[in-house]
Amino acid sequence: MSKWISLMIVVISVSMPVKAQDLTQFDFPLLIGDWYWFSPDQQQDNTNEETTYKAINISFGSDYRFDVKLLKSDGEIEEAEGFYDLDENTLVLNDDFGDSQQHEYKLSHNQLKLKGAKFTKILPHNLSGAWFSDVIGGKDVDERVDELALMLRPDFLFSVRVSGKQGQQVTHRGVYFLENDHLVLIYRGGQQDSQFELDSNTLTLTNTQFGMEAVLRRQLE
Repeated sequence: MSKWISLMIVVISVSMPVKAQDLTQFDFPLLIGDWYWFSPDQQQDNTNEETTYKAINISFGSDYRFDVKLLKSDGEIEEAEGFYDLDENTLVLNDDFGDSQQHEYKLSHNQLKLKGAKFTKILPHNLSGAWFSDVIGGKDVDERVDELALMLRPDFLFSVRVSGKQGQQVTHRGVYFLENDHLVLIYRGGQQDSQFELDSNTLTLTNTQFGMEAVLRRQLE
């Protein structure tokens, strides 16, 4: 791979601290985000249903805070928040009232199995789709860079392709996650953290450290 192609991948995004923490250094980055579980019985008209909850939403942040909302079968919403800790096998939830729960878990880029329930990660923004660059600028962006193509799937898989004016290309594939206005790409050999701004079908990726900005348009069917 040529030196200038390698440079392009470095500058398409930014490694910046969030909440005094570098997201690319977070030990369990795939956990960050909003997870949802829906009762398989929620569509049934069963006044004697034994299911206590119709839906559960758990949000995990890089500051080791969690928030959980539980929709009961009678429509009442329960809510709790606190701190969490985890290792490769066990997730511990310590709420702000001093109660603690410990559960075995299994985690993938978009599925979380916890206490016998399967949670699915949901995008909080309409980011999924194929994005193609209109503008790429910045002092560290090689002048031979011609196009950036970014495919973001709703199941948190991505591919990014950088093309040169003479036909050179490099592609990375992997998984991504979001926190606030940060988009983090995780691929073989590295991670990249970008600040993003979404305006309908325009996506702006910014690297304030290097003065880089890429404006991308969504490919419409």
